Amino acid sequence: MIETSRPPALTRRAFVATAGMLLSSRLSGIALAAEGAVVEDWRGHPRGARGIPAGWEPYPTPGAHPAYDFAVVDVDGRRALHLKSHGDRSTIARAVDIDLRVTPILEWSWKTVRLPVGADVRRSATSDLAAHLLVVWPRPPQVIRSRILAYAWDTTAPANTIERSQKTPTVTFVIVRSGAANLARWLTERRNVYADYRAVYGDDPEPVRVVALSIDTNDTRAPAEAFVGPITFSKS
Repeated sequence: MIETSRPPALTRRAFVATAGMLLSSRLSGIALAAEGAVVEDWRGHPRGARGIPAGWEPYPTPGAHPAYDFAVVDVDGRRALHLKSHGDRSTIARAVDIDLRVTPILEWSWKTVRLPVGADVRRSATSDLAAHLLVVWPRPPQVIRSRILAYAWDTTAPANTIERSQKTPTVTFVIVRSGAANLARWLTERRNVYADYRAVYGDDPEPVRVVALSIDTNDTRAPAEAFVGPITFSKS
């Protein structure tokens, strides 16, 4: 998950600088249209490319020691990002400009292969997740006022629940799936982010400025592995 607890001064400056860079960067490679937006489909990346994909940036997570064990792969007849973690927290982000009044539906596909054993986001000591998708509204000062919805597949916390992070007050988890059922299968998820934002924060969302992907096993130290396919926003 994205860790935004208050860092030392130098780290905090780096955090704000990187967030600002994301917001000011050109939205290259993101197809924006009235009917929807393709955030990423991985087809523009060479197969086998490792580390942080082109067009994405490291998302500052103080104390994370990220490994970025990522690779663009062809699997099961589709292009995807393969994410693995064993004792690290790695998060990447891409700048977007999504008006949720027009395109409120976030859709993505994923195949989770391994969940971190013993993880449960309801407890600070076990707050680990396999691949999860984050929608970010940076609000200065970033480390205490940003709003982040994290769409997650938790090892233990029940599906269809909303859990405030026990580590980071800016993060709220939307538990989309839970447990071992449907592991190693491709699944397509659809969420109305506009409705989720109103349910969590009680007001209307501003445009989405950042979308992030993360994998996190630095608490349990248990391995995790997943694939993530296309990520889009659409009208319905």
